[in-house]
Amino acid sequence: MGDMFRSEEMALCQMFIQPEAAYTSVSELGETGCVQFRDLNVNVNAFQRKFVTEVRRCDELERKIRYIETEIKKDGIVLPDIQDDIPRAPNPREIIDLETHLEKTESEMIELAQNEVNMKSNYLELTELRKVLENTQGFFSDQEVLNLDSTNRAGGVDEATAQHRGRLGFVAGVINRERVFAFERMLWRISRGNVFLKRSDLDEPLNDPATGHPIYKTVFVAFFQGEQLKNRIKKVCTGFHASLYPCPSSHNEREEMVRNVRTRLEDLKLVLSQTEDHRSRVLATVSKNLPSWSIMVKKMKAIYHTLNLFNMDVTKKCLIGECWVPTKDLPIVQKALSDGSAAVGSTIPSFLNVIDTNEQPPTFNRTNKFTRGFQNLIDAYGVASYRECNPALYTCITFPFLFAVMFGDLGHGLILVLFGAWMVLSERKLARIRNGGEIWNIFFGGRYIILLMGLFACYTGLVYNDIFSKSMNLFGSRWSNNYNTSTVLSNPSLQMPPNSSANGVYTFGMDPIWQLADNKIIFLNSFKMKLSIIFGVLHMVFGVCMSVVNFTHFKRYASIFLEFVPQILFLLLLFGYMVFMMFFKWVSYNAKTDFQPETPGCAPSVLIMFINMMLFKNTPPPKGCNEFMFESQPELQKAFVLIGLCCIPWMLLGKPLYIKFTRKNNAHAKHNGQLTGNMELAEGETPLPTGFSGNEENAGGAHGHDDEPMSEIYIHQAIHTIEYVLSTISHTASYLRLWALSLAHAQLSEVLWNMVLSLGLKMSGVGGAIGLFLIFGAWCLFTLAILVLMEGLSAFLHTLRLHWVEFMSKFYEGLGYAFQPFSFKAILDGEEEE
Repeated sequence: MGDMFRSEEMALCQMFIQPEAAYTSVSELGETGCVQFRDLNVNVNAFQRKFVTEVRRCDELERKIRYIETEIKKDGIVLPDIQDDIPRAPNPREIIDLETHLEKTESEMIELAQNEVNMKSNYLELTELRKVLENTQGFFSDQEVLNLDSTNRAGGVDEATAQHRGRLGFVAGVINRERVFAFERMLWRISRGNVFLKRSDLDEPLNDPATGHPIYKTVFVAFFQGEQLKNRIKKVCTGFHASLYPCPSSHNEREEMVRNVRTRLEDLKLVLSQTEDHRSRVLATVSKNLPSWSIMVKKMKAIYHTLNLFNMDVTKKCLIGECWVPTKDLPIVQKALSDGSAAVGSTIPSFLNVIDTNEQPPTFNRTNKFTRGFQNLIDAYGVASYRECNPALYTCITFPFLFAVMFGDLGHGLILVLFGAWMVLSERKLARIRNGGEIWNIFFGGRYIILLMGLFACYTGLVYNDIFSKSMNLFGSRWSNNYNTSTVLSNPSLQMPPNSSANGVYTFGMDPIWQLADNKIIFLNSFKMKLSIIFGVLHMVFGVCMSVVNFTHFKRYASIFLEFVPQILFLLLLFGYMVFMMFFKWVSYNAKTDFQPETPGCAPSVLIMFINMMLFKNTPPPKGCNEFMFESQPELQKAFVLIGLCCIPWMLLGKPLYIKFTRKNNAHAKHNGQLTGNMELAEGETPLPTGFSGNEENAGGAHGHDDEPMSEIYIHQAIHTIEYVLSTISHTASYLRLWALSLAHAQLSEVLWNMVLSLGLKMSGVGGAIGLFLIFGAWCLFTLAILVLMEGLSAFLHTLRLHWVEFMSKFYEGLGYAFQPFSFKAILDGEEEE
């Protein structure tokens, strides 16, 4: 948790790596994932960089892997999951072996695929021929001699003589079913009705050899007379992509031809089966190594992309790179560089130099699986400025607590706890889910947030004494009934004065007697409204106090007096005073006292009193009561308002006047490239952090004012002052959403109980049991869908707004940029999400 208080100290470093050790050194750095490289070749075209050939080589390997993977998925083979044994980046010898293996596998797959397409085409043609021969049996008569002549029959009377003597010719083939009617119309038109067409639809679809999609076809035979008409029919068949096949007119010849075709089909089917088996064996063998190959190629490509960010020195004997490194990880980077040099047997070690710079470093907050979800909530608003106080540390508690104030129900909280605990306890198994969708990834990423929200909701549910809109009498009610039985039975409602019926305070939370009271909503409204203002003011005060931590760290001590002091005075003397009066009112007025000014009926409204305080007005009290709660209260209130008003010009003019009188004429800034005294870091040495140490007052996202005109400084400060004064009022009112959503949640829960579940509880008999079962299912569905999911999402979004706007605006600038290290794990995880 200590690492989350503010971002890590960063150092800008220079690397000097020998070319032969560059690949292995960057590979080791990618495994550690703690270095963010800078591009030293911004002005160089991507196609003109040193390692562009190697990147293209990796692209070609990726193309081959994608092709093989497509073929594997086409056969329905499942690729193994290798999350627990991720291979490292390949060395040069492994790269050559990998290229050879992929080239051989791709060539074999292409050859097998081409042979398969050719054999399937032959199989399709033979199948169509068999269908033509079988379906044309009914087109011919075996009992009479027909004057028919096949277009493909050889010998006998020549074609011209046969046509002259009046014999009919015919062509037979198959055509796609959707083209039959257009085909028939076209034959009718070109022959002027002199073509006799007979057709028969195939019952079973055929498979396309290239795509494998089913094709529905129709067998046809067209009878005609004349050579010219035959040529026309063939052209039409070609235009409609119809396949023509030889069909003898003799029954015996057709039978013989069918037997031959069937024999060839059986042989071809056997060859196809053997080809499929061989293809499956090859793909099954390749599938075992394909995920590893894919990861190795991705790592190799990432390494060469990173090496393209390096610059070559003048002698062409050394690669120079610049990177941001967390100072805690400098020994790790040193060790990675030495391991990379040792892996290739380089005699010249790699060097790491720390550079002093005025450039703002990236922001890096070290997180774990518990804090990562809360840090993502903060980063969604804006990445913290460098070394700025990180709100995520406090959000781990304040976020689920404010959520629970709006979602206070023990039953609904237990549902969230069970769901969150299931995801936490099964996180290893659930983390392997790849196709869960974006919504599932959001829920799983926030599993610890959901768990904490459920636990806090259970706590506030106990405080509200609310479980599915009902109360529990755990400790025994402190209210007693002083009426006799006849009075209770004869009156629909009775008053229970606290001076005679109340016997102390309920042990923990809300007394269950309020569940039966007619003025339950009025009481809870008053209680929750005051509670929301108290929590809101405390939350804002904490946010303003956090600005002192930033001012102290960045040595902006003048801002403590010129910004923090007037801001905290303005907030505490007005709204802090209102919170104090709430507690004072609860303590001062008692129902069991005999002194009338201290009875509950004389207790003034805190809201009316606060309005009168701001307007310097008075409200006449009821007879026998006092207008104020204590002596000298009006004088104290006037003093608070006057001091609060004085804080406005204090905030408005204090900082600009300070800048005007302390502005330096000669600003000395350090420049990039100045090396520290320890030019080279030996292995294991960690220097003092020097990155971004030139001027701490301008650090952490604070705006430097040395070159800014005074007019802009006055305008800038006026905007901030107006924003703070107005937002203090509006933000305090904004916390009333805690009361509003809590009340809405409780009322919706009560409506569901009274309008749905209570109907089933009133039923009796066997039908009542069945009805209760069905009604209970509907009640559970509505509870989960409306009260847990929709109301939970609503409370989550309102809690997020309270943190982003009301809390973080008091001290958080969020003007930084995220630290994005070169990490193989991040690269692989990012590609899996895509």
